[in-house]
Amino acid sequence: MYRLFLLILLITISGNDIFAQTPVNIDFDRIKREVPDLDEIRRETYDRSSPYYYPRLMKEFQSNDTVMKLEKYRRLYLGYMFQEDYNPYRESRLKERAKPVTGDYTKLTSQECDSIIKYAGLILRDNPFDLTQMESLISALKVRGHINLASIWQYKFNYILMAIVSTGTGVDEENAWYVTETEHEYVLLNKMGCTIIDHTYHEPYFEYLKVRTPQGFGGVYFNLEGLLSEYFRKFPDETDS
Repeated sequence: MYRLFLLILLITISGNDIFAQTPVNIDFDRIKREVPDLDEIRRETYDRSSPYYYPRLMKEFQSNDTVMKLEKYRRLYLGYMFQEDYNPYRESRLKERAKPVTGDYTKLTSQECDSIIKYAGLILRDNPFDLTQMESLISALKVRGHINLASIWQYKFNYILMAIVSTGTGVDEENAWYVTETEHEYVLLNKMGCTIIDHTYHEPYFEYLKVRTPQGFGGVYFNLEGLLSEYFRKFPDETDS
């Protein structure tokens, strides 16, 4: 059941060319890797006395500054799975109005950029980790000359990618990267300069993506344990579909 459910979603995602973007300026090799303890992250983000209490983390994330570092971003990103409004497959009703541009943003009119900024911003209020909308927002802000604000959003975008990479090496199931949305797999790999060729689902909760890089062919594993368990906990009827 999980396999069929994910296969349908991933076929839809992999056919979308919005992920063909340029790599980001991040030295991924220097990021410390540590397999996350999801139970511990759940406790930390629920604990009002913890520096990782989720409402405070989210408030800090939503402020327009760049003070949060990787340890907080790990809890912010992974801890989102345990929040009541989390749904990894939720689609915004504004999606069509904020459809990301696949071409050159500098060719858009001011009105088109302003529309992207408006609707991408609204979608990010509903889903703060919609990386596609975040990247679209950054591009539109740059074209409109809002460089400082674009830089703040770029900082957030980069640190979310770094939080994912910090969860493992991706070389095997034991060290698979954790994601809170399957779309994030594609965003991350494309930002690393990879071209995704194929994907397969490995029971009980692993996704393997075959990729092509400038160095040749390879593959990366992603861990969907938290994503799937929280989704089916909240939407048990999906287990019968």
